[in-house]
Amino acid sequence: MKKLTNIFLYLTLITVISCDNFVEIEPDGSNADNYFNSEEEYLDALIGAYDLLQGTFWNTLTALVASDDYAAGGDPFNYDQPTLQNINLMIHTPDDENQLRDIWGLMYAGINRANYVLENKDKTDFAGKDGIIAEAYFLRAYFAFELVKFFGNVPLKTEELGGVLRISDARILAGDEFAMERVDDIPTAYELIAEDLKDAIPNLPAKQTLPYKATKGAAQALLGKLYLYHATYDNSKFAAAASELNKVIADGQYSLITGDDFVSMFEIGGENGTESVFEIQYSSVMAASWSNINGSNGNYFPKFNGPRSPYDDPVFDAGWGFCLPKVAFYELYDAADARRDLTFYDLRNDQDRYSQGREDSGLFNKKYMPRAEPKRSGSDPLNYDNNIRAIRYADVLLMAAEAEAQSGGTNAEDYLNQVRARAYGDNSKDYQASEGALLEAIYTERRKELAGEGHRFFDLVRTKKAAANIEGFTENKNEIFPIPLIELKLVLAEERWGQNPGY
Repeated sequence: MKKLTNIFLYLTLITVISCDNFVEIEPDGSNADNYFNSEEEYLDALIGAYDLLQGTFWNTLTALVASDDYAAGGDPFNYDQPTLQNINLMIHTPDDENQLRDIWGLMYAGINRANYVLENKDKTDFAGKDGIIAEAYFLRAYFAFELVKFFGNVPLKTEELGGVLRISDARILAGDEFAMERVDDIPTAYELIAEDLKDAIPNLPAKQTLPYKATKGAAQALLGKLYLYHATYDNSKFAAAASELNKVIADGQYSLITGDDFVSMFEIGGENGTESVFEIQYSSVMAASWSNINGSNGNYFPKFNGPRSPYDDPVFDAGWGFCLPKVAFYELYDAADARRDLTFYDLRNDQDRYSQGREDSGLFNKKYMPRAEPKRSGSDPLNYDNNIRAIRYADVLLMAAEAEAQSGGTNAEDYLNQVRARAYGDNSKDYQASEGALLEAIYTERRKELAGEGHRFFDLVRTKKAAANIEGFTENKNEIFPIPLIELKLVLAEERWGQNPGY
């Protein structure tokens, strides 16, 4: 996965970002006319699509600081990451670029790379090709879902196939962006993405030989998650979400990690375990540079989470003091909850060990802190090994619990209690009606279980609880982020696409 073949001409909607080497890569003696003649060539092209998943650390970072449980942090004397800091305060505008523009561009690039495979899916036949095509559909769905979560009814190339509106398998080529239109609304976008996942699921195996590759369970889990988001607009989708998520649970491929392995679940040694439904892989074998941050095989996100230099520790590296958990959030956990130690790195009694930054709480996002070992290649601190746990089995159980509770199912309490029992080591904290509504208990459990992983903001949005919990949040505006103004200007779409409401 870590090796990108230089065979693609990937033209995307981000045509002028000089630091993104995937924007305009000239073909190295190969193009679609003389390529896709063997299984190896299809696999190489597919790796190119998987590679763009590594850019989703921007998505996790941005969503984390948008939530109510984390302060943005950063330099105490200036706004060194103004987009993140503005998002944290809910004062971001279309002029804020940086992370938002990276998300916009990288996700479209991912769609285009998946489409490079899909538009050539009928060129050459070989055993196992259906599985490769299924992975490409999964990846396109993943990238498109991220775009819709962040930006709403984004522009997509579509076509009608068999009476069903689909995302087109054709790449977005130079000039196409001037004719593309936004899909009608967010529910329509979800329907388009669902069709990709429904195409992928039948041809994906339950297990893959390589950890980065999508499985049937990953696609079912993503479809269940998609339906849960769609249910914000159509309550019938709760039952559809429960159906898909129950398939993942019933299959028995995944289980909650317990005991000592749970405490180290986010360490490098805990990667790709039984709880991992879909995990985005990183490696420190090839470093990035400041002029090409997205060119690393490593993870740039951990550096945001560490205590600011000078900080010396045998286990953790120094970082830049962002993504700071709030003390009130820490206090939501009781002492018997094993997740507290997994989630928070507590330096409140040792704040003299590091340089305190903006909004310093003495608490840090332990799940994705930069580790001191193993040693990384290159001189830039941009290539940590920490994998992103994109979909965990605990997330599946809690999504299924919510979907069951919302659709009249009978498994909601059981799924909730499985997650609680793992956190406490026994069933002493099983849900009791006396603690309040079951659905609210599930929401709280998601908040605690998935802390620091970038889910909370979107959970609040889709459950319509964001305005009540996020200071500065404006309804009918901050549910999605503004399209970076420069992107609208580049494709002459300020009037044609329009900006997202409220911006």
